Amino acid sequence: MGPHYSSDMGETAIIHIVDDDESLRSALESLFRSVGLSARGHGSVAAFLDAPRDDAPGCLVLDVRLPGISGLDFQDRLDELGIGLPVVLMSGHGDIPMSVRAMKAGAIDFLVKPFRDQDMLDAVATAIERDRERRATQSDDAGLKTLHAALSPREREVMALVTAGRMNKQAAYELGLSEVTVKIHRGAAMRKMGARTLPDLVRMAEKLGVKAP
Repeated sequence: MGPHYSSDMGETAIIHIVDDDESLRSALESLFRSVGLSARGHGSVAAFLDAPRDDAPGCLVLDVRLPGISGLDFQDRLDELGIGLPVVLMSGHGDIPMSVRAMKAGAIDFLVKPFRDQDMLDAVATAIERDRERRATQSDDAGLKTLHAALSPREREVMALVTAGRMNKQAAYELGLSEVTVKIHRGAAMRKMGARTLPDLVRMAEKLGVKAP
């Protein structure tokens, strides 16, 4: 069963097409809009970088050969530019080394022109789903950081120790507190972090990079 294009996807996802072939850009914009996706065409990497970008899920559909910086070189620089959009590459000169380099660098797909519309739609659907997952993870991480920052210094210390495997008694000894006080701080930390169980709190600590002193 192929990817499902939901109305939810169509309401927010934006496909950025970077290709100096105006007719292909127009054709792709029409194709994406026909399945309810937003599409924006750019004639070069510079034009894409100059254009305003909405904070929305989406992906980049990049031609390998572009005026100025090539699609492959641009793909290599996405991280340093702070662009997290997944990439679908296309080329009229698709050779094996190019596609291998593209896939190793994390491209969702590498399509050789002329490609089937459905192949492009499938690649873009996969890319959008990947971007939604990335954005959800980033949002979760940001939420965890906010919750962790709201803990008292003592609650953060207790959380660090108990998630590193210390027993309440050990944590109490290390912090110079009573065991009852450690239990109170541990309970408060779990409640404020939204952790139902200690393993939940351990997973949160790992995501946050919390280490015992």
